[in-house]
Amino acid sequence: METLALCDEPAAAALTISMFGRLSVVRSGVPVDLPPSRKVRALLAYLSVSAHPVGRGRLCELLGDVPNDPKGELRWCLSRLRAILDEPGRARVTSRSDMISLDLTDCMVDAVQVEAAMRAGLETLDLASLSRLCRLFAGDFLEGLDLQRSPQLDYWVATQRSRYRASHAALLERLVALLPNDPREARPHVERWVELSPFDARAQILLLRTLLACGLAAEAEQHLAAIARLFEAEDMEFDPIRRAWQEMRNDQAPAKPSERAPVYAIEHAHQETPAIEQARLQRASLAVMPFAEPDRLNGEAGFADGLTHDIITRLAKLRNLFIIARGSVFALSERGTGPEDAAKRLNVDYFTTGMVRRSAGRILVSVELVEARTTRIVWSDEFDLKPDDAFLLLDDICNMIVSSIASEVETAEKNRAILKPPNSLNAWEAYHRGLWHMYRFTKTDNDLALQFFKRSSEADPTFARAYAGISFTHWQNAFQHWADRDQEADLAYEAAGRSLIVDDHDPAAHWAMGRALWLRSNQDQAVAELERAVDLSPNFALGHYALSFVQSQSGDPAAAIASSDHSRSLSPFDPLLFGMLGARAMAHVRLGEYEEAAEWAIKASARPNAHNIILAIAAYCLALAGRADEGRVFAAMIRKSLPNFGVNDFLSTFRFSPEAEALFRTGASRVGLD
Repeated sequence: METLALCDEPAAAALTISMFGRLSVVRSGVPVDLPPSRKVRALLAYLSVSAHPVGRGRLCELLGDVPNDPKGELRWCLSRLRAILDEPGRARVTSRSDMISLDLTDCMVDAVQVEAAMRAGLETLDLASLSRLCRLFAGDFLEGLDLQRSPQLDYWVATQRSRYRASHAALLERLVALLPNDPREARPHVERWVELSPFDARAQILLLRTLLACGLAAEAEQHLAAIARLFEAEDMEFDPIRRAWQEMRNDQAPAKPSERAPVYAIEHAHQETPAIEQARLQRASLAVMPFAEPDRLNGEAGFADGLTHDIITRLAKLRNLFIIARGSVFALSERGTGPEDAAKRLNVDYFTTGMVRRSAGRILVSVELVEARTTRIVWSDEFDLKPDDAFLLLDDICNMIVSSIASEVETAEKNRAILKPPNSLNAWEAYHRGLWHMYRFTKTDNDLALQFFKRSSEADPTFARAYAGISFTHWQNAFQHWADRDQEADLAYEAAGRSLIVDDHDPAAHWAMGRALWLRSNQDQAVAELERAVDLSPNFALGHYALSFVQSQSGDPAAAIASSDHSRSLSPFDPLLFGMLGARAMAHVRLGEYEEAAEWAIKASARPNAHNIILAIAAYCLALAGRADEGRVFAAMIRKSLPNFGVNDFLSTFRFSPEAEALFRTGASRVGLD
């Protein structure tokens, strides 16, 4: 879809398309007659909310099993869309080459308005905007539209309905939080929230509190009994709600119905109870919902099920997220529970969904990572495979999906932690606040990172990654010569040891120990620890990078190149990407491949957080490649911040073999950094 202007009210739009409730199109206040074809209506909705133009082949797949002329049916459907949307001098259905899109820049589309709000973040919306968005939900997405012989389009409609229900619930939650302290005004919104998310304990607790605040204690008791039966029937944990109710009754005597309803503070009542919050202190939680495979034949072993299982297993091995077990997510899926509802029932922070579809000799795998509370899509991707290669490439696909999920969750958690007051952070949040500072690679930020990691470890002494973070900050102090190297090496080693004691199966603990051992010149032991890290979790990108870093200096340079490439394939946007590239450059130097070394070093120096050591690698590699003039540019950049920097400072940072040292001294002499 082309650039979309978000119209504040329908009156400001030339055309209004409403998808919540029954699909309708209104032009200049006059309803447009829609054709009876269900496929035309579904196609209108699909193209309206698509963020990009869609290929004709994909649209033919969506329209279903039409053996005679699928392209002909698509042309017929598009002609009906033009009759609905186009006006004299204004073509809204556009086709370029083989791609179809809708130009709705002057239109108001309710679903797109909601999508834009969710992408921007609920915290950016004021009370009036939230109220307006909630009023858009006149019913379910494409209510009453059920397709036949179009399994992929049917699946898309079902998933959109589930997702928009969750978006509506998130909007209501935020709306209630911003409402003035009046339980009567909040009540209808809370009741709607509960209707949409009956298994959300926060919503149920808030409704009980609101009913009590309105002087409706008897109704609250009846509601409590009803949801107790509901939760019991679904085998769900009800104790947090029961305890919250008991706390409410202890805090306030029940009001008589005839009495004037008390003013009762509810602005924070939607927050989690201590029991629910305690479960979230350790790690962010994630549910990988079974990937859909609408084209699977009955009784056929599912490619999608195997993919789901592998993703769950590999994410669990990383040990930095709380991963819901395979049995739980498959059981909910078999009951027909949608991903958004399942995420609420499982009380997770994120969930992953995906679909495997087959068409024209291809297997397409699409995947999304979604923030559960807001239904914001955090990351999405699609992989295109040939059936003959599908199982051979399954390992690579899993690696990319798992690494992307872990990286995107970490980024989201870091961004969330940095926005919270420091004194309000729990162990998990303090750790991610530390990561945010750690990856800025300055002495000041490294000191701040150490403070947050220490706070995290004090809040939860069983949190292994907090100690690994502490170890990294001491390692960085030693590597960057920001403090006494021997003392910092000992502190890095001590913190890594604590991380291992807490969780010997966490790859980050072995990663921290491997780096600390390298600082203490124990290369063989360092390699053994780093190999243990990647054995525990083959998807642990930093473990592969650290192996590349160590091997690039005095180990096997070919192995260093392989490890560098693998770490980058696992985490192509990693904050330490400059190090992955720099390690490969140093390995090429040791192999005598100076031109390759220079190119990789230039890539490393172009990273926004590259520090002076990386610039020195670029200067020396360029000099060895016969490009001394370019190398002197990097030398001048270094001298601006470190006037006395020389090759001895560089060499003391690393653990090079004598032969490699001689090469870098040669490069330094050619650019004036000797």
